[in-house]
Amino acid sequence: MAQDLLSQIYNAFDPFQPLKAGDPAYVDLRSVRGDGDVLTDLGRRVDLAKDKKTCQLYTGHRGVGKSTELLRLQEDLRSKGYFVVYFAADKEDIEPEDVEYTDVLLACTRHILEELKDCGNPETILEWVRGRLVAFKDAIPELEVDKFSAEATVPSFGWIPQFAKITASLRAVPKIRQKLRNELDAHTPSLVEALNTFIRDAKKKLPEPCDDIVVIVDNLDRITYIKRDETQGSNYDEIFIDRVEQLKSLDCHVIYTIPISMVYSTKATILEDTYKKPQVLPMIMVKDQDGNVYEAGLAKMKEIIAKRIAQIKTDGNISKALANALDSQLFENVQTLDQLCLMSGGHSRNLMQYIQKAIERTERLPIKSLAVKRAISETRDTYRNAIEPLQWEILAQVAKSKRKPNDDKHSVLLLNRSILEYCYVDDEGEMCRWYDIHPVIYGIQEFKEAWQRITAPTS
Repeated sequence: MAQDLLSQIYNAFDPFQPLKAGDPAYVDLRSVRGDGDVLTDLGRRVDLAKDKKTCQLYTGHRGVGKSTELLRLQEDLRSKGYFVVYFAADKEDIEPEDVEYTDVLLACTRHILEELKDCGNPETILEWVRGRLVAFKDAIPELEVDKFSAEATVPSFGWIPQFAKITASLRAVPKIRQKLRNELDAHTPSLVEALNTFIRDAKKKLPEPCDDIVVIVDNLDRITYIKRDETQGSNYDEIFIDRVEQLKSLDCHVIYTIPISMVYSTKATILEDTYKKPQVLPMIMVKDQDGNVYEAGLAKMKEIIAKRIAQIKTDGNISKALANALDSQLFENVQTLDQLCLMSGGHSRNLMQYIQKAIERTERLPIKSLAVKRAISETRDTYRNAIEPLQWEILAQVAKSKRKPNDDKHSVLLLNRSILEYCYVDDEGEMCRWYDIHPVIYGIQEFKEAWQRITAPTS
């Protein structure tokens, strides 16, 4: 029984599984995240625009809960009469370490086709594919080109799985990836035109009460940053700035996730001018700028744990009892529970990871302090390995000032979550953003030495 319960708790804290809309484990975190709400910040723009199309950007640290919020948005927009196509691009369509705009466009095409196949006439897209069949077959020998023939019956849509093979090959096979891009780059405008024709036709046949389409492209924030030469910029520039007209050209509302480091960079004004201001999901504030425990944020972290525990199916009321006594029955004392929450830095995925790692060292409840300390120590070791020698002093300066300049050196550290962003609304209604380093870094010897160097009194 003890091991079965530990297993259920372990699986309840899967750090890579977003909550579905309406999940009873969901916790409203607006009050400790600067009062932002995806339903207002993104959804309201869609609703107000009506016939005008919107193209919006959404970001935040990886693992902070963006996907959970976007799934809430999907459900909310559906309830208001929108047909919503949501997909996580990194699951089947793109390779995060090597992405170009073409990959994103093909992923959008594939998922729009799959979701709207009962509404739109795909003939224009079929014609576009037929024009590239020789190149596709050369790159992907197993592609069944006959599925795209003029005799292909529209109702069966038997060719869509073959189209999915193209996007899957882009993701999985580097040699095929470059071959396909070489062929497709010159033909992306015609693909956009064909896709828009399909979208416009589908809108006429949407089931009631749907009257418009919203596409949500999740997990583009996971794209690895690749710095090119000064004239070309980075891969982020190529996708989100150089190709902005194409990203905005789909004849429907679109929401793209974007790496957080790009929003806080010298490209911030360009992004706002072309997309409007990107929306950012910050960390849960568990401490204030002076290093004092922020009790409201700490309480929310505990609520996250309690709600997930309460959903576990057990004989009797075991899970409810655990949820109501986190600091005595789930953890051995309140100090252990507080340490786990505070050392996450308000990062929900870190919280989940700590709990799973601690359970791996637990034979029976309650979870001991030593198990939590070992889980935190493992994460500290990961950060130690991820930080380069010249970055320690940069981190020390951020820890001292609680500020982050918008340059490449700080953007890299923001991207790998060595620097975390927090937000609150002050008494005047002003949104205040500030930064700190991940709390585990404070305990690393190299950081301590850098801290001593920048805080040592000058003679």
